[in-house]
Amino acid sequence: MQKVNGQLITLVMGQAKRAPKGEAIEFKSLKSAPHYFEEIIPKQFLVASEKQSIPEYNGLPAQEVEYSIKMYAPDILIIEAVVNLEDVFAENVLSLQDSLLENCYKIFERRRGKKEVTEEYSVIAVGKYSGGPEQFFSMSDKIAGFLKSETLPLDKKEIKSTLATSIKYAKNDLVIIDWDGAFIFDPEGDFASTIELLELANYQLLRYRILDSFFEGRLKHVADVFARAQQKTYLFGGVEIRNALKTIIEVRATSLSEFLSLDRDIKLIGDWYSARLYDMAGAKFKFSEWRTQIKDKLEALEDIYSIASERFSLSWERIELIGWFVLLFGWTIILIADLYFAFIGTR
Repeated sequence: MQKVNGQLITLVMGQAKRAPKGEAIEFKSLKSAPHYFEEIIPKQFLVASEKQSIPEYNGLPAQEVEYSIKMYAPDILIIEAVVNLEDVFAENVLSLQDSLLENCYKIFERRRGKKEVTEEYSVIAVGKYSGGPEQFFSMSDKIAGFLKSETLPLDKKEIKSTLATSIKYAKNDLVIIDWDGAFIFDPEGDFASTIELLELANYQLLRYRILDSFFEGRLKHVADVFARAQQKTYLFGGVEIRNALKTIIEVRATSLSEFLSLDRDIKLIGDWYSARLYDMAGAKFKFSEWRTQIKDKLEALEDIYSIASERFSLSWERIELIGWFVLLFGWTIILIADLYFAFIGTR
């Protein structure tokens, strides 16, 4: 098969300590989307861009790579690298992808990105061809290998299963989605809006992972607080418990709001091409499993809050009861002393 020109797009996405807001990016698509689509999905902002030249690489010719530094408000940073390929099916394209991702991470860290929770994704976009995208299926093993970032030869059933997660809109276009990457075939070169939706799906996955990680940390912290408090008297452990309860209340309130907004934004996209593509990406990224996991941790926080509130209330009641006994005992001593001195005084 002759060489197939195209583009390789790689990205790294994660939280940043400081993500300055740039100019809003407008994506125009030839494909359908609801009129309110641009209003409800998170906006991307272009912070900066830079170019780097890479020498001849493992048989691939010297290239100029364009890096875009973008962000989702308020603190999600995206480093996107774009390079033109003379042949998207050439050997060592995966090696080039790894090299681009490594450079993306360097820029990400330089921009004060946090590496604790990140997403990385790669896309190959093929345009300016005549006929249907099925003509490229003679290289289906290469397509599946890229989508799975796998250099080993894949089984035919695995290749077929990988290529099955796809969507067509026009007669001669096709998008194939997997966990690590996507292949876009579009003779009109309408790539930008599709890549934006794939980035949005990665953004959604990143938010789920950040939320899940945050819950996990909070649960461990609260468990540690209660474990330490049980080893102390209530008078010393009570302050820590009250602070932990306050934290649980705050986490439940803010996180529940954030969690509900994720689901709301998805439902507002509607039943259009954009929604079907996004839903397919969401199924591949296992959004439903992430939502279930987050709900379970929310419920765990609620259980901890209920148990802790009950114990805290009972402990406070015990302290009040002990306080009354101490006070009663004190008054009794004072009364006996008064009676004694009164009796002494009358003699």
